[in-house]
Amino acid sequence: MPTTPVAYLDAHAGDLAMLLQRLVRLPTVNPPGENYAAITALLVRELRAAGLVSQRFSIPAARLKRHLPRAQHAFPRYNVLGQLAVSGAKKTLHFNAHYDVVPAGGGWRHGSAFSGTVEDGWIYGRGTADMKGSIAALLLALRALQATRITPLMNVEVSFTADEETDSALGAGWLVEHAPIAPDYAVVMEGGEGNTVCCGHNGVVWLNVTVHGRAAHGSLPERGVNALEKMAALVLALDEHKRALARRTFASPDGRTMRPTLNIGGVFASGPGGKINTVPALASFSIDRRVLPHETVASAEREIRAFLRAAARKIPGCRITVEKVSHNHPCYSPPAQPFFAAMAACVGRVRGGRAKFGVSTGFTDMHFFAARRKIPTLGYGPGGEHEHGADERARLSELLASAKIYAKLLTTFSG
Repeated sequence: MPTTPVAYLDAHAGDLAMLLQRLVRLPTVNPPGENYAAITALLVRELRAAGLVSQRFSIPAARLKRHLPRAQHAFPRYNVLGQLAVSGAKKTLHFNAHYDVVPAGGGWRHGSAFSGTVEDGWIYGRGTADMKGSIAALLLALRALQATRITPLMNVEVSFTADEETDSALGAGWLVEHAPIAPDYAVVMEGGEGNTVCCGHNGVVWLNVTVHGRAAHGSLPERGVNALEKMAALVLALDEHKRALARRTFASPDGRTMRPTLNIGGVFASGPGGKINTVPALASFSIDRRVLPHETVASAEREIRAFLRAAARKIPGCRITVEKVSHNHPCYSPPAQPFFAAMAACVGRVRGGRAKFGVSTGFTDMHFFAARRKIPTLGYGPGGEHEHGADERARLSELLASAKIYAKLLTTFSG
């Protein structure tokens, strides 16, 4: 019988893969938000089995209708909260992960994006790296503490939340405002991996730009205004804004120099009525503007809107409308607080070597805890490869290492 959480985890490494397979085989694809009820029911059971008092919160239908597109109103949203009160503990440590995944697409080597196939030390499937692997690692760490009768040094809260792959408003955003939580510290279980602990992340502004033209017969293009041609000119003009952004920098604690980025055309489309012999009357494209930790989403949005208006005026016949799709705020905490040192020490003990602190180029739900709750918040998880792509996968040894790190943090940090 293992007497320490680490020994338990080593002895039950196979359970980690089986637990992650169960999670991956529930395709919680967002949008639209599939199988949320099934996976949150499973997560409540797992938390209760690990000794936490657990409940599932349903987002009211009226709130869904206000926030979600009509096509998603039939897909309910749920958030899960587990809590463990420790006798005599004055502080509370909160762990958070999202359970939704992006759509899968084709081209997977094992046929299905939701197979959970284990091969050569890797587990494959949508969500293995982002971020159901983190959920499985934490659940096994909690099992290890219960099985070895080791009590955490702090009260424990665990939340599994919806919709991070869109805007988190009904997930972590709802949780920090409405759920009965009282965290003093938070670990969002992604953003940092390996020997890097995440102490901040970029934000993002998503816009959709529509270029308005005038339809005409393809044999008489001079009678129309070609929206695609105007869009092409506008896209080329955006190179000037990219160059200006590239001159801005943010120094990450690990020595990296970060710059804001502009990704154009992740989504692009023509308007209705398109035909090969018709001058296109409408064309649209998306803009993904990454926001550095010391910038704000408001200033980034104002800036890109002003540039688009000015650029369109220089293109004859170019008329545009710009629609806000979504945003997520950046965050950054200088890693001087003892909580960061405690996590770095746990990472170093499990992995060997010295941990470092970094800033994620992607956004996570860290900012909800850091900015709204104003508590020390860091990011760490097992990570993986090919997130959001075909053959997403996580290394089993990294999942196990993260479980050990979570267990060590729970049993060595008292706040």
